Amino acid sequence: MTRHSHTNRRAFLKTAGIGAAAAFAGCVGGGQTDANAAATGETGGEETETGGSSAEAASLDPAAEVDVDRIAADPTDVPDPVDWDEPRTHDVTMETTEVTAEIEPGVTFDYMTFDGRVPGPMVRVRRGDTVNFTLKNPEDSGLPHNMDFHAVYGPGGGADHTTIAPGEEANIQYTATYPGVHIYHCAVPNMDHHISAGMFGAILVEPKDGLPEVDRELYFGQHELYTNGETGEEGHHEWSVDAAKEEDPTYMAFNGEAYAFTQDGYGRIPVERDERVRLFLSNGGPNLNSSWHAIGNVWDKLYRDGDLVSDPARYVETTPVAPGTVTAAEIRTPVPGPIKIVDHSLTRVARKGLLGVLEVQGEQNSDIYDPDGESS
Repeated sequence: MTRHSHTNRRAFLKTAGIGAAAAFAGCVGGGQTDANAAATGETGGEETETGGSSAEAASLDPAAEVDVDRIAADPTDVPDPVDWDEPRTHDVTMETTEVTAEIEPGVTFDYMTFDGRVPGPMVRVRRGDTVNFTLKNPEDSGLPHNMDFHAVYGPGGGADHTTIAPGEEANIQYTATYPGVHIYHCAVPNMDHHISAGMFGAILVEPKDGLPEVDRELYFGQHELYTNGETGEEGHHEWSVDAAKEEDPTYMAFNGEAYAFTQDGYGRIPVERDERVRLFLSNGGPNLNSSWHAIGNVWDKLYRDGDLVSDPARYVETTPVAPGTVTAAEIRTPVPGPIKIVDHSLTRVARKGLLGVLEVQGEQNSDIYDPDGESS
């Protein structure tokens, strides 16, 4: 998918108040706000303020040359479901990468990733399987890295024995003893920086009997980006330990980029009417809870905190997802149109970049929802 201009998004970030934010997110009724009326895409609006003082703007270096055109992982890139019923051994190799990319056009940042995307690739195994895991840190890296799997019994979830300097690699082997969908992340001493910059993902350990079949699965990673700039301020943003200590992120994103999966980004994610869709949300944090909500829908089945063994909760509107947690949920799609995936702390949606949109394609279903009022 090609990423579109973010000019309107950037303007919206700088201008929308919380009333506009709620209307933009589809959470209030009534007439359009000025921002909505001016919108040409998901997030358009007229710019009436600057992103910060001239002194603040002058403090940033110009936007850096990027190493990659895209940092956001494709949410549809999910491994196939388990289809075996005996223990297997999986050889899994990941490489740490340190790359410069855009949070949004004109705004660059130095990311740290597993395999070049945020979040890192999902690992999918069956309870009782063996994982032979290799972590590589290229010679041109500037920092040490490691891996903490929350699905592992062992020192640091593997971190103690995978801490490697540039040019090194490490190998561990473990048994996926307990089921669930769990986070993994870098766990060096400055782990807040590494995770914020993109070093987290998910490992899915299916129960021995597997998971119920669904029509499709999607995988998102939520995190905070703490920088020395203002939201929407063009230039090269550097990690800010002061902002992190205050837990005051410049951006919050799904998959590393502001509004990546919207009309103004790489496009909405298409799904079909009358599907059952399973979503995974890995909250890397490193600090803030998510209030995960699907606007215009409900979590038909919710696997709280990645628990795939207990009976799922039903018809949950909004669920907390703590940092260091992966949650799974299923939705049904009986009505065409957009489903907006958000953190219901709505300032994060309107001002910080935390929005993804599914587009349900198909014929209207007036028995459930009639956009024109009473059906004839």
